[in-house]
Amino acid sequence: MAHPLAGTCTNRRRSPAAEALRRHLRVVASATYIRDGRAPIPASEQVSRVMSRIRSRDTAPERIMRRALWVAGLRGYRLHYKKVPGRPDIAFVSRKLAVFVHGCFWHGCPYCQPRRPRTHEDFWNMKLARNQARDARKSRELRKAGWRVLAIWECQLKRDPERQVQRVLRAWHVSGRTAAQKSAFRTPRKKRTARTVPRRSGE
Repeated sequence: MAHPLAGTCTNRRRSPAAEALRRHLRVVASATYIRDGRAPIPASEQVSRVMSRIRSRDTAPERIMRRALWVAGLRGYRLHYKKVPGRPDIAFVSRKLAVFVHGCFWHGCPYCQPRRPRTHEDFWNMKLARNQARDARKSRELRKAGWRVLAIWECQLKRDPERQVQRVLRAWHVSGRTAAQKSAFRTPRKKRTARTVPRRSGE
């Protein structure tokens, strides 16, 4: 036996807004990744899809690091702080502590030394060398501005996240002591003395 409501919606006309939404969804579904000419076209379509989805911020290692810091009770940091050189991934502004969470492939990890693509070797060697030079420049500029810089590598974070949290905690405490020492050596301000006004004669 057919459902009593079966076929009742076949003759219903869709609203113009619904039709526009359906057309938009069809366009989005059929859209392809548009290249800007900076990167060579990968030989594999699967590689192309994976590379197009890689983020420059809020990456998986960054989220793991932030979650571990939150569990350890270390909070009060800023994300991608724009007011200092390099926009650190995690910035403890009051302690002047900058934490960068580096992906091993994109930043050239010196520990696990990830394998580079075999195709377009010249492009990848040049790109990764630029990334490393940019990382070094950011660290120099931050240290020159009086910040302490800490780099957390993806492989180390996956292997032992608690150890990386301890590194951040130690740097956090050291930065706090340094800030306290600097404030202690500041020249104290002169106390303002109340200015006495001479009384007039006859008062």
